[in-house]
Amino acid sequence: MNQLNDQHLVTGVDHIAFPTFDPAGTVKFYRDVLGFPVVHSICAAGWGPGDHPDFIHFFFDIGNGDRIAFFYYFGLPRPDTSAGSGDVYARFPEGTPDWFVRSRHLALHVESEEHLLEYRRRLDASEWPVEMQIQHETIESIYTHDPNGYFFEITRALRPVTPQEDLDADLTIDALVHIAQTPGHTLDDLLVRRAELIVERAPEWTATQEAR
Repeated sequence: MNQLNDQHLVTGVDHIAFPTFDPAGTVKFYRDVLGFPVVHSICAAGWGPGDHPDFIHFFFDIGNGDRIAFFYYFGLPRPDTSAGSGDVYARFPEGTPDWFVRSRHLALHVESEEHLLEYRRRLDASEWPVEMQIQHETIESIYTHDPNGYFFEITRALRPVTPQEDLDADLTIDALVHIAQTPGHTLDDLLVRRAELIVERAPEWTATQEAR
């Protein structure tokens, strides 16, 4: 008999995610004004179907191990959301790609592969079976849509995020804020600017290490 049946295995919100058309403003609000540090970022090129743009997925620590995350899609024009009610990203015009709609989602955290697979078992036995199971860099997740049509994720950590990855995330977001001010910017521009920042900041890092 499965010992996990009916047990509450979720340990809280891993992250809630939204698309953004203003990455610089988003970083200023969450990191610079509210003081939520950048803790992870994923730069994705050539991901998904042929019409899927390059993107960056970046995360802010909002306390207690919880995070708020954003997707910024390179070269994607901002849709007209002047009509209707609700927040600016709740109104998707006809023809909005599914991957953009799904970037708005809730992710809950579990502690182990066993617990993740238990929720997969429960969902697969329901009216809302798992639609995808994917490993991304440091996490493994299952996805489905709830009865309201909201995209829903349960995730587990594959390994701890290292301090070096936190530093890389901070560099990446600083690079994004810089290049987002230039029309027509691309993921390649972000990667070049990040490399420049590494060169610029290397002497400071070296001095810090030598002073220890």
